[in-house]
Amino acid sequence: MRFLVVAAHPDPESFSAALTRQAVDSLTRAGHTVELLDLYAVGFRAAMNEHEHRLYQTPDTPLTAWADADPMVAEHIRLVQQAEGLVIVYPTWWSAMPAILKGWLERVLLPGVGFVFNEKGKVRPGLRNIEHLIGITTFGSPKLYVRFVNDNGRRTVQRTLRIATSFRARFKWLALYSIDTSTPDDRAHFLDKVRSE
Repeated sequence: MRFLVVAAHPDPESFSAALTRQAVDSLTRAGHTVELLDLYAVGFRAAMNEHEHRLYQTPDTPLTAWADADPMVAEHIRLVQQAEGLVIVYPTWWSAMPAILKGWLERVLLPGVGFVFNEKGKVRPGLRNIEHLIGITTFGSPKLYVRFVNDNGRRTVQRTLRIATSFRARFKWLALYSIDTSTPDDRAHFLDKVRSE
């Protein structure tokens, strides 16, 4: 199976980066083909510019137009469309995904990729190729607080992205809460969980 792992942390020495390496290693050892997109490492631009916004708002914009607008976006679209599994690894900041990851979703999962329109103009799933959807994240806050503020990142992955797969994708959520007060043993245990899942 082909997996695309999308990572969103600026520090290659961070625990989030260790989680990314563990996810890639575990998938590879299980015999899957794995492509890693480290958004900070490749210098992904999170914000959509004016030209891209106009393309986004124009019905039936061909995907080739995005290649002209930003070849990196076109390459990421290709990788998403080839993937059968999507793994997203990120730290939760301000009760949500880092801006670079939210920008990646907006600039890559475009009309014709993340969703399509039927003949009546209604939105339909565009990620029917995705069979597995996995979210891996850390929180500074305890689980109860995260639930209280709605766990926006999980909602985006579990609901919005899963709807885009027509609910075909098997969903898995791996989260380490209260990382700010976690011990080395807590973090090692969570890495083991990522390894075994």
